[in-house]
Amino acid sequence: MDRWVGKTAVVTGASSGIGSGIAVGFANAGINVIGLARRTEPIEVLKSQVTGSGSITAHHCDVSSAEDVAATFKWINETFGCVHILVNNAGIFVTGGITDAGDDMISENDIIAILDTNLKGTILCARHAIASMRSNNFDGHVININSIAGHYVPMSSKFNVYTSSKYGVTGFTAGLLNELADHKNKIKVTSVSPGLVNTSLNVVAATTTDMPALRPKDIADACLYVLSTPPTVNINELTITPVTERRL
Repeated sequence: MDRWVGKTAVVTGASSGIGSGIAVGFANAGINVIGLARRTEPIEVLKSQVTGSGSITAHHCDVSSAEDVAATFKWINETFGCVHILVNNAGIFVTGGITDAGDDMISENDIIAILDTNLKGTILCARHAIASMRSNNFDGHVININSIAGHYVPMSSKFNVYTSSKYGVTGFTAGLLNELADHKNKIKVTSVSPGLVNTSLNVVAATTTDMPALRPKDIADACLYVLSTPPTVNINELTITPVTERRL
């Protein structure tokens, strides 16, 4: 981990849940974190939890907006010099059906918001982060926070288009790895796919009390593990589930 001490990590969706856990975990490991979210106040509160040599800086960004993402990364490059690590974590999960087959169909606006945040935002941020890494000749690391729902369709219909967006993240990660390999670029890309996590998004566990769940800190520790690999090693995919979790 020594190579990352003092470096800059951008963490999207850092205002709560997995994102806030990653922001604090990285800062405690000596990494300077720029936490992006539509709400910056909760990120400011995280500063009091930092006990390591790193830091947390909050900045407003709506990753579903191409203009907002471009302006944010321009500010990051001008202020901090280089994006060394990107954690694409921002995501939304809306409960309800895709169609009117049931009585809980989600709106078209919700469908668009899920795809824009979970998939489009991930792609846009990765493009800007990799451009920053390349312009600074730094072999950085892009970590996409995926989901087990990005690898198989859970039996619960509550996952609706969320599953589609996470399958997209799986495909994007694989495609990006291929592209970088084609050009002999040593920037690493990893998809981290948690099972149930104890966050506000966890609507399934909320209605299934006997299901174990991971903590945001567990995902942060997994990301730090991914970063700790030597320059010649890349973990393409890391799936994490709590002990005794059964297939959803």
